[in-house]
Amino acid sequence: MLAISGQPGLYRFIARSTHGVIVESLIDGKRMNATGSARVSALSEIAVFTEGEDLPLAKVFEKMFAYTEGKPALDHKAPQNQIKEFIAAVLPDYDRDRVHFSDMKKMVAWYNLLVGAGLTDFSLEEPEEQAAEESAE
Repeated sequence: MLAISGQPGLYRFIARSTHGVIVESLIDGKRMNATGSARVSALSEIAVFTEGEDLPLAKVFEKMFAYTEGKPALDHKAPQNQIKEFIAAVLPDYDRDRVHFSDMKKMVAWYNLLVGAGLTDFSLEEPEEQAAEESAE
């Protein structure tokens, strides 16, 4: 899964193009070309600051999944105190100085998008490895 700076939601990688990558929105299924100048981040590259080592976002999603028993979390538009309480319950050792409220909202929104799309395997396997496995089947 990919996040694109300035674009809402998450995107699934479809193919490479001459000017970037073709992605599909998890929100509405529309495809678009993310140009080479767009800041595209794989979720596997994102980590959350904690009091110890940074925790990969996939591990945070696994904790959210266990906490919510596989259900969607609260809405990312919920009041700030509710979102902060939820993140603190899921990840009690998150770094309160470096994890901003906007980051928490994104984590909750992205988690809900993934669960809503039935994408609940939060393993850290790279897309290239997944593609190689799929072509070998």
